[in-house]
Amino acid sequence: MRCGSRIVSVGDGKDKVRSICGEPTAVTFAGSVGRRAFPNYEPYDYGYFGPAWVELPVEIWTYNFGSTKLLRKMRFIGDELVEIRTQGYGY
Repeated sequence: MRCGSRIVSVGDGKDKVRSICGEPTAVTFAGSVGRRAFPNYEPYDYGYFGPAWVELPVEIWTYNFGSTKLLRKMRFIGDELVEIRTQGYGY
């Protein structure tokens, strides 16, 4: 997604998105997602190094760039941008 002359893409963090695009028009908390704290690439888990699962918040940021441009909705899991969607024209 383009914000001015700079680009925001999936995988970016909240700080980077905020510095490039500015403050969002709205922030919505959409629940939480459980993920493994440490990735396990082996078929068996032989060790325990703390909590196996962590809860990460899911937030949806909405950017309204005016009535001539589409609304942008960004979904964050934890601090990582995972999805960018467009909706109808802004207001």
